[in-house]
Amino acid sequence: MTTTEVRPDPPHSPDDRSLAEFGYRQELHRSLGRYASFAAGFSFISVLTTVFQFFAFGYAFGGPVFFWAWPAVLLGQLLVAACFAELAARYPISGAIYQWSSRLSNLTFGWFAGWIMVIGQIVVVSAAALALQMVLPAIWSGFQLVGTDPAPTSADGAANAAVLGVVLLVLTTLVNVVDNRVMSVINRVGVTAEIIGAVLIVVLLLTHSERTPTITFHTEGAAQSGLFGALLVGSFTAAYVMIGFDSAGEMSEETRDPRRTAPRTILTALATAGLLGGLIVLGGLLAAPSLTDGRLAVDGLSYVLTSSLGDGVGKLLLADVVIAIAVATLAIQTAACRMLFSMARDGQLPFAKRLAHVNPRTGMPSAPALVVGTLAAALLLLNFASPEAFLAIGTTCIVMLYLAYAMVTGPLLIRRVRGGFTTTGTDEKGARLFSLGRWGIPVNALALLYGLFMTVNLAWPRAEVYDPAGGHWYFQWFTVLFLAATLILGVAWRAVRRRTAAA
Repeated sequence: MTTTEVRPDPPHSPDDRSLAEFGYRQELHRSLGRYASFAAGFSFISVLTTVFQFFAFGYAFGGPVFFWAWPAVLLGQLLVAACFAELAARYPISGAIYQWSSRLSNLTFGWFAGWIMVIGQIVVVSAAALALQMVLPAIWSGFQLVGTDPAPTSADGAANAAVLGVVLLVLTTLVNVVDNRVMSVINRVGVTAEIIGAVLIVVLLLTHSERTPTITFHTEGAAQSGLFGALLVGSFTAAYVMIGFDSAGEMSEETRDPRRTAPRTILTALATAGLLGGLIVLGGLLAAPSLTDGRLAVDGLSYVLTSSLGDGVGKLLLADVVIAIAVATLAIQTAACRMLFSMARDGQLPFAKRLAHVNPRTGMPSAPALVVGTLAAALLLLNFASPEAFLAIGTTCIVMLYLAYAMVTGPLLIRRVRGGFTTTGTDEKGARLFSLGRWGIPVNALALLYGLFMTVNLAWPRAEVYDPAGGHWYFQWFTVLFLAATLILGVAWRAVRRRTAAA
């Protein structure tokens, strides 16, 4: 990217005037071009981070057939992304989910959508940071700082994951305070390295195949009985990977030509990640030395790379995965910061004035970065309590985001049916805004149904999934309890706020 592409826009640019139409002034620096916008969405999804983190789980419960949950989830998420692309073109504002839901329904409903989303994003930050445990000890045993067993399902592995995660969160918080140009450079370089690494992994795995693709029709070795049950639980892997594509919308106030750029990058980030991720999952199944020795369900893709490609090449590729994990954690934290900033700017959060403050030199809201980093690190402490916390944290964040997404696609569908959603308008270049046209209602309806179905599927308190050892009922119900606590806390805050305002 050239120097001119990273220099903030001059005052009173068309993008600034567009923001003023919504009642806001330009405070964040517009330094992101099209590739940087794509990087924001792709790095949140971070196919290497999430596939390596949840491959073992998907295989353990679904067996080889869990692969087919991947294209099903990708199709469902593309339906949601198409709706979000329309909204990103019409409402290019930070805090996308909160802003979109509020403008499509009302401020109260939109506030809860934003509240659920930002809490979910904080949980995603924790879950992403935990992924280091799946990779670093496989590169060098010295990264196992706690105990000797690196498996994340063991007490040693869970505790070590928390330690590594906290170190990573300190670094990402620092970057989120420094300057958005620094953040943009790290994102772009990291995403480029991740895409190159992902392509190399796909090629090497497919060229080291031990079996044919017909293996993906088999369920042997699956902990979940029955084909449908295996697919439902196996879909957790794909569902965890393909979230966060809305980040390009979150960064709209820092993006040049956001009405034109954000819709494209939302769709391309998801499509690219979906394709690469599906090929990596397939390659891992085909190249694994064994599907029955139990290691694939515990060590996942790290085991496949080092066993099939040799320690040298395998560990080099794992180092690329480490970069992807770090950049993903940074991007997710950034998205959560923009959500906090957007809600605080409207006076909708405690300590709103402080959270909405933007450093005029760096163009970064520093307080949200500290809040997100601290709360995410606190969540990591759950890993010291039990290894089951790893899965509980991962699943909870998916459910929170899926529910928040449905709180956008739902009001959008109602608005469409009533004829109140405009499909006209032009972007910064004078071209027509992205629109689904006559396909809007069916695509929107399917997106909402898919989102609600997956929310229930992911949150369903399956004892064999969330508490396999028994004795931890709170992990079995963790997602439901966490969501209930989030809603109760939100209701309490709004009640206090109303009482204070009336006094």
